[in-house]
Amino acid sequence: MLQHTCFIKESQRYPDDFKPKHVFAVAPGFFPHWDADFAHELAAEFRLPVDRRIKKLSRGQLSSVGIIVGLAARAPITIFDEPYLGLDAIARQAFYDRLLADYAAHPRTVILSTHLIDEVADLLEHALVIDNGRILIDSPVDALRSQAATIAGPAEAVEQAVTGLEVIHRERLGGFISATVTGDTEAAVRRARAAGLEVGPVSLQQLIIRQTGGTPTEHEEVTR
Repeated sequence: MLQHTCFIKESQRYPDDFKPKHVFAVAPGFFPHWDADFAHELAAEFRLPVDRRIKKLSRGQLSSVGIIVGLAARAPITIFDEPYLGLDAIARQAFYDRLLADYAAHPRTVILSTHLIDEVADLLEHALVIDNGRILIDSPVDALRSQAATIAGPAEAVEQAVTGLEVIHRERLGGFISATVTGDTEAAVRRARAAGLEVGPVSLQQLIIRQTGGTPTEHEEVTR
């Protein structure tokens, strides 16, 4: 099973006297689908100094080593645990773009553990939220989004529109409220629009926060 699994940890460790080029050189012994040309291409894109010793790499450069191994291994089960620590926004976006493109070309199961939910939301097919070993959410992302909406406007009209739905969050400002609802929202959305209320989508991150009743730092969001 191990040859079919690649697990890139948050703080991946390598021998201190290794250089990135040594990591990439031994990788084929662990991963039968290793693509050396792809690894070389990624190293150039991430501007990784492949001849510098591991212990001399910055946090972002060390993350780049893990990302390159995880992508170039093309393991049937690939797990990334917060793989982007130390990377700036441009490098993180490069990782997301490469991940999506390579997944399309070489389909496999990719599990991404992250707290930057909205940043990766467009990549996701399925979401799980785990809290102290308990699975709080286990659902396709499209299903989660389709079952939630935010309805805002005069308090009385909003309350009428959301009747029969689960309201997971309310924000009140004077006589106006914004209600985030889940369930079969189609009829409520029609009522809200007919009443002239404002109807909007709920971001995946906000939906997870509202449904768990916590904050992003209190839960581990695991998405695939």
